[in-house]
Amino acid sequence: MKIVVKILIVAAALWVATQFVAGITVSGNTTTRNVLTLLAVALIFGLVNAVLKPIIHTIGCAFYVLTLGLFALIVNAALLLLTSWIAEQLHLPFHVDGFWAALWGALIVGVVSWILDLIIPD
Repeated sequence: MKIVVKILIVAAALWVATQFVAGITVSGNTTTRNVLTLLAVALIFGLVNAVLKPIIHTIGCAFYVLTLGLFALIVNAALLLLTSWIAEQLHLPFHVDGFWAALWGALIVGVVSWILDLIIPD
């Protein structure tokens, strides 16, 4: 149940990012298609984070220390771009247009997810 709630939280955060960042789009034909796309992309984003983030943390430990954690924004932006690429390969109507859109989107997704995690109990 906790995984389902986390996917819903990330899907909501991705929706907020699509509303505020011009380079992040969900272009389904209907609202239902957009919601299902956001849920699928949230699942993909969660899988990408679960698999790659620990590896990146281990390899890039020095960068995290030297930048006081700001390197995490770069990593999250890259993971969001990778998620967009995977979504396109799966023919999902989700697209992140470039690094800067991914950076702002990753920041918004992170903040919104954090706020929703505070509001919604485990």
